[in-house]
Amino acid sequence: MTANAMQEPDCLLVERPTEDIIVLRLNRPAVRNALNLEIRQRLAAEILAYAADPKARCLIITGSDKVFAAGADIADMAQAGPIEIMTRNIQQYWRIIMDCSKPVIAAIEGYALGGGFELALCADIIVAGESAKLGLPEVKLGILAGGGGTQKLARLVGRQRAMLLLMTGRMFSATDALAMGIVGEVAPSGEALARALETAKEIAAMPAVSVLQIKELVNAGLNAPLETALMLERKAFQLQFATQDQKEGMKAFLEKRKPVYEGK
Repeated sequence: MTANAMQEPDCLLVERPTEDIIVLRLNRPAVRNALNLEIRQRLAAEILAYAADPKARCLIITGSDKVFAAGADIADMAQAGPIEIMTRNIQQYWRIIMDCSKPVIAAIEGYALGGGFELALCADIIVAGESAKLGLPEVKLGILAGGGGTQKLARLVGRQRAMLLLMTGRMFSATDALAMGIVGEVAPSGEALARALETAKEIAAMPAVSVLQIKELVNAGLNAPLETALMLERKAFQLQFATQDQKEGMKAFLEKRKPVYEGK
């Protein structure tokens, strides 16, 4: 290992503030958390590991208090050819995050642009500090958003607004993102992670099977005809009555006490 490699900070910091919540912190401050292949692979590997951890109930992806991720690492791709880009298949790492069975929250401060914004769009919930700036500026570099950005944005904000934002590469504020349905909540600047942790604790206290099936249903239902989606919902609802947590939740309601869920 070279001296430079030894001095390079770990690109992803893993924190576990409670046993059931994991925080994955992007950590490439010198390049504003630009997403290179290593950080994508590390993030996907940690998500896979914690998805299989029965004690983990909710995951949070965040950056620093100044930047979430300013985009893909342009130096990592500027001279690449199409076959090299195809072979890298960086989209596979975002798919792992999207397919995670546990709820994933993105906590954004500062810039979340290009690949950074696409990473946030892989989360189930986005909490953004009010001074955050988001956008897909790839068109300004002679390319387009290739990590799900064009398709997810159009589904969230509609064709007209998506076309405007994608073709101009404009940035927009957290407040605008909330109004467009892109983020779930706007927190005071500097408090996005704290608010995400509060939400994660709230989710972690819920029945794990119900939370898992809510995630599956919403994601699958959005890409299915309404009648199919309603059928999936009906079957999932019926299945809840096979869980111990359903019995505990309704018993606690009738007994006017707080339920104790065990994820069973």
